[in-house]
Amino acid sequence: MSTRTPVALAESILRGVGGPENIESLTHCATRLRFQLHDGKKVDQAALDALDGVMGTVPQSGDRFQIVIGGAVAGVYTDIMNLPSMKSGAAPRPQSDADVKAEIRAKGRGRYAWLDNFFEYLSDSFRPLLGVLLGASLIIAIASMLDAFGLVDFRSADKSATWVFVDAMWRSVLYFLPIMVAYNAAKKLKIDPWVGATVMAAVMTPNFTGMIGSKTPGVVTTTNATLGTSESVAHVFGLPMQLNDYGGQVFVPLLMVALLALVYKGLKRIFPENVQMVFVPFFSMLIMIPLTAFLIGPMGVWAGNGLGTGLSWLNGHAPIVFAIVIPMLYPFLVPLGLHWPLNALMLVNINTLGYDFIQGPMGTWNFACFGATAGVLLLSVRHREKDMRQTATGALAAGLLGGISEPSLYGIHLRFKRIYPRMLVGCLVGGVIIGVLGGVNTKAFAFTSLLTIPVFDPMIKYIIAISAAFFTSMALVYFSDYRTKEERVAANAERDAAEAAARGEVPAPAAPADERELVTVGAPAATAERELVTVGATGASAGTVAADAPAAAGADLELAAPVSGHVIGLGGVQDPVFASRALGEGVGIEPAHGHVVAPVDGELITVANTGHAFGIRTADGVEVLVHIGIDTVKMKGEGFDVRVEPGRQVSAGDLLAEVDLGAVRAAGHPTVVLMTVLNTADMASVVPHTGQDVTAGARVVTVRR
Repeated sequence: MSTRTPVALAESILRGVGGPENIESLTHCATRLRFQLHDGKKVDQAALDALDGVMGTVPQSGDRFQIVIGGAVAGVYTDIMNLPSMKSGAAPRPQSDADVKAEIRAKGRGRYAWLDNFFEYLSDSFRPLLGVLLGASLIIAIASMLDAFGLVDFRSADKSATWVFVDAMWRSVLYFLPIMVAYNAAKKLKIDPWVGATVMAAVMTPNFTGMIGSKTPGVVTTTNATLGTSESVAHVFGLPMQLNDYGGQVFVPLLMVALLALVYKGLKRIFPENVQMVFVPFFSMLIMIPLTAFLIGPMGVWAGNGLGTGLSWLNGHAPIVFAIVIPMLYPFLVPLGLHWPLNALMLVNINTLGYDFIQGPMGTWNFACFGATAGVLLLSVRHREKDMRQTATGALAAGLLGGISEPSLYGIHLRFKRIYPRMLVGCLVGGVIIGVLGGVNTKAFAFTSLLTIPVFDPMIKYIIAISAAFFTSMALVYFSDYRTKEERVAANAERDAAEAAARGEVPAPAAPADERELVTVGAPAATAERELVTVGATGASAGTVAADAPAAAGADLELAAPVSGHVIGLGGVQDPVFASRALGEGVGIEPAHGHVVAPVDGELITVANTGHAFGIRTADGVEVLVHIGIDTVKMKGEGFDVRVEPGRQVSAGDLLAEVDLGAVRAAGHPTVVLMTVLNTADMASVVPHTGQDVTAGARVVTVRR
């Protein structure tokens, strides 16, 4: 278990993204840190992925970078912003010619960069509102539960003042959502967010909405006898202006701010800097408020209504298809942050139709996701996997109580390839049930969790569907495991070794020194395909190298990790010689980067001319082998930049080699870095500390003479 402090994690993240000078801006959502960087090439993604506390990383075009933290993201964000190096703020630095050139190239990076920018605009307009939307949905859920139990008629037209006030508590978020979205959208496009909010607020004032259906001079209201709907048109400056209630609309502010950004930035180029504060907002409002009222507002309402009507048609004419497509689509949209447009349509449906039909099928995806997490949790309990049990418990609680799927996705599902196919079966089962039973609607925007079940109607259909999705995914994951058979054997072996070490038991010794395989560093053996390693004089057996200065019995020697990464037991290594402990007990490390350092103080007895192996003998005679990759001797030194030579005294942490892990992978070799104690048989015990994510220099093996 890592003992990394919050400040240490913040500092490591800051280093990983290229330091404070490389950060233009930093924000966060429910689970992710979102960086806008000056130069995305400076990010050390492998090092960030290896950090304990980081669930994953998502590079994006335009020098944007996301780091998935999970539920602790707000605390990590605060820790980063409170670092002394960040006190000056993450502001844009003056651009050099090279910076401008890099920026232009970054804008063209990726074939679909424009699409990435579009979805980023949508996501950043909604993401900061996640907390208040969740709060409003829980207020709705509580009121709906009271209504379901017959304690209060939450939907009655003649509710008491108390429940009218409770209504106002959650409606405040949904009604004024357009103003909030306009503020965030303007901030995203780097214009004054208050101008965006003001323009949107102008068409939501009581003065404006009060004209709808009124007898104000210049306002004409017509009624459609067939549809039973009415439409009000006001004649302003002699021009007809359709009147709409923009409460809850989301397409209108998105369209409005996109045009406002062009107007605002154009005005800044026209007016001198010393008068911009007065005239840029003034003319922006003077231009954009009429444009929004006359043109953009009605267009946004029509666009939203059109999309909602289209989906409603599909839901009405092919309900089974619709109910299957939604839950099967979400598992691929959410990890990429592309689900917000569908969420926006849910709000449009509620405002235009009075109900939403997307959230019901979507709920089956959420509960299939949570069911898969529950399956992992049961397996972690069964197999005594402490770290996974903690991860799954937190993710399941966040899902079932908050309706948030990201901790499950990034903490578990996307890390184990066997989970997704089983989770999709749960999505399919839940979607089919909702489609066959005729669909599920809701009159509120709610995060799909246990607490919000009462807001769905018919509730019993929804419960049947999400239960089927949950238990299908859970059963499939539990009975087929989220690890392969080989991974399970290796994981259980690491667990057993860790438990034995915790109990102070001595692991089974490796083969005696005189029975160990003779190895030569740097060249293939003449009689076998297996590489041979010799620590000491040429031709000497690894088991026959004498200790120059034996240590006192019982003294402990701690071997540090030669590279950052995930520590595994030798039993999980794809090499029969190392897995059998023929070269002694030790560990393997799945490297986060190719920066390999000395794990202990001592003399470099052997340095392979191919750069893939190093033999170190300590002052008290412990012989340590550091071996980079499997069968990498065949690469003949390509991709290995050796920084030391034989006979040199090194200290723990000294650089041994820089390795191009991409070249190793391209050559078809595993990149695992192995470290073993060659003369294990001469030691009282050699105890590996596996199953942890470490940085170079962390303790991974304890040797006792």
